[in-house]
Amino acid sequence: MNTGASVDGHPRLLEVDALDVHLGTPRRHILKDVGLAVAAGETVGLVGESGSGKSTLAKTLVGVHRPTSGSIHFDGRDCLRAGSKDRARLRREIQYIPQDPYSSLDPRRTIGEIIAEALDPRRARVSRHRQRILELLELVRIDGSSLDRRPSEFSGGQRQRIAIARALAVEPSLIVADEITSALDLSTQAEVLNLLADLKRSIGLTLIFVSHDLAVVRSISDSVLVLLHGEVVESGSAREIFDAPTAPYTRMLIDSAPGGPGFSLD
Repeated sequence: MNTGASVDGHPRLLEVDALDVHLGTPRRHILKDVGLAVAAGETVGLVGESGSGKSTLAKTLVGVHRPTSGSIHFDGRDCLRAGSKDRARLRREIQYIPQDPYSSLDPRRTIGEIIAEALDPRRARVSRHRQRILELLELVRIDGSSLDRRPSEFSGGQRQRIAIARALAVEPSLIVADEITSALDLSTQAEVLNLLADLKRSIGLTLIFVSHDLAVVRSISDSVLVLLHGEVVESGSAREIFDAPTAPYTRMLIDSAPGGPGFSLD
């Protein structure tokens, strides 16, 4: 595996440099000179208020948006110059979990069929992949007897865990989780975060975790990137960012978060 340089002594899996993204009509400059490095096994938190560019960056990393300029290298490969075969491999190696656990799962299929399709899109038969499906459901703490049930029969937190199982089905090197706890209540958020922490320990999960919730990001991240109007205003280890922020915007976010010194319900 060619992972290039390292981040704090760990092999570098993803490297983003000078990334610019323009979207819409008329064209708007959404991301501006964004840089990012992710080590294998690391969890990187992307934080910022609504409109900061977090989700645009996440979707650009998985190929939904095409950058105007800059570079994205994954496992030593240039993602923006990849041929069709390499792009197909990259789509499996970098998995995206969207925010909404209600619309991200096909309501017409059972969860067994949903995971079978992820395992083998051309031969998505539950019987063919039953053992692996059961293993994945166990990994995300969903009872294997549920594989014949449809998404509507599960809670939001359970659906998000099923979405994680689907992402894990292809054994990706990196998962991009885009606000996946924002629609969940606090106790269910905690269940999903504990699951991600366990997966990091058990299978070495590498994760980019997008959220506007600083408490959630602090609880799960090794390092943090703070975005404002599409620009990186601060980055560093989670401890550095939360204990000794240097950017005024980062300090404002921390102070105004629930439990922060500047937080008020008035």
